[in-house]
Amino acid sequence: MGAGVNGAVSFWYADIGGVPGYRAPLPGDRDADVCIVGAGYTGLWTAYYLRKADPALRIVIVEKEFAGYGASGRNGGWLSGDFGWSRERYMATSSRGAVIAMEKAMAGTVNEVVAVTEAEGIDADIVRTGNLQVATNKAQLERLEAYYRNFAAWENGKSVDWLDAGETRRTVNVHNAMGGVMKHGVARVQPAKLVRGLAATVERLGVPIYEQTAVTAISKGRVDTARGTVRAPIIIRATEGFTAGIAGHRRLWLPLNSALIVTEPLPEALWQEIGWQGRELLGDMAHAYCYAQRTREGRIAMGGRGVPYRFGSRTDVRGQTQAATIEQLRAILYKLFPQTKGLRIDHAWCGTLGVPRDWCTTAGLDRETGIGWAGGYVGLGVGSSNLSGRTLCDLVLGRDTELTALPWVNRSVRKWEPEPLRWLGVHSMYQLYRIADEREAAGLPHSSRLAAFADRLTGH
Repeated sequence: MGAGVNGAVSFWYADIGGVPGYRAPLPGDRDADVCIVGAGYTGLWTAYYLRKADPALRIVIVEKEFAGYGASGRNGGWLSGDFGWSRERYMATSSRGAVIAMEKAMAGTVNEVVAVTEAEGIDADIVRTGNLQVATNKAQLERLEAYYRNFAAWENGKSVDWLDAGETRRTVNVHNAMGGVMKHGVARVQPAKLVRGLAATVERLGVPIYEQTAVTAISKGRVDTARGTVRAPIIIRATEGFTAGIAGHRRLWLPLNSALIVTEPLPEALWQEIGWQGRELLGDMAHAYCYAQRTREGRIAMGGRGVPYRFGSRTDVRGQTQAATIEQLRAILYKLFPQTKGLRIDHAWCGTLGVPRDWCTTAGLDRETGIGWAGGYVGLGVGSSNLSGRTLCDLVLGRDTELTALPWVNRSVRKWEPEPLRWLGVHSMYQLYRIADEREAAGLPHSSRLAAFADRLTGH
């Protein structure tokens, strides 16, 4: 059945009048104190905090497309304040106390982003709410209970509640919901509004953003582009899911695909049946999980992995996704909300998110080369990128702070395998996830061992 629009970067741009025009490109060679590659959340937050800390710094941002073209303008709008998948992996190279400090710092990004948007007059449809994770079969319920116990065992800066089946359905009427966990202290955002507002703020502070400027190489002291060379002692690589497109970085972070669909606005009678009055972020406990939000104008935005990875670390063309992915997301929507069958799908799109080999987010600065980086957000970049910007600001300015001591700083892991091994690994992982989900939906009472094998296969 397809969708009304497929691609055009994302629905979030259609929601604000369409894809923006381009700013001017780099006008030739120039010198700077700091050159930031990439005008998404990471690069823009870094520029923002640096400019606030030292207005005399000469900062330049170069961007291949336009500010917010990548995941920053295409994500699911979850300002969750979470940092990734494995406390234990960070703890292996630090301590429990350090991981708790990191989790609290990440949780604090929600208040920080809200405070900046209010101070700078950025309207991003932000609604403070909760994050509801639901279980729809016995195996998912088992994982949800383990998730709740694990979360409650950490001093993580957020509160969490257990909801029984009735409480879950009264909050959001998910079909066959057997239980839920509500994590408080999160927010819903309109991603494109946030990134475009942040870009305008940074520009207003005097930081030029040069668009239509493709970077061809990054080396000590210089950023080579198709429009000229920027020479700077500090360079920040803020390219997230597009990092593999830079020479010498193809195997550093894997560009994992994620896709979304958006329905037409739901009639009020249907919202009365579904609930969702608190605009909670919504996800499930399936292995091939989904993520969703209720938008400002009363649509459902539903996301998931679809076709997870393109051979050779290729990326999409302006957000266009596969017909099979659209149908998979439609099936998830109908499974969770059967009453939405017959609703029009107005828009579908996809984007890429950066995944390190150990699936752990990182930020850092190599003092020898002057090259810094942040990313590998594994889908949690709306909040993580803000902490990245503040952390990189401290690192660039040589500050010894609580942020620069967090265990994700200067973390390094091995590269992904060459092709075709990484393509086979990632596709095998998600195929195993789908089989595991099917078996659990058919009545398997415990988590499928196939999913555990899939995790070991790729280090997830």
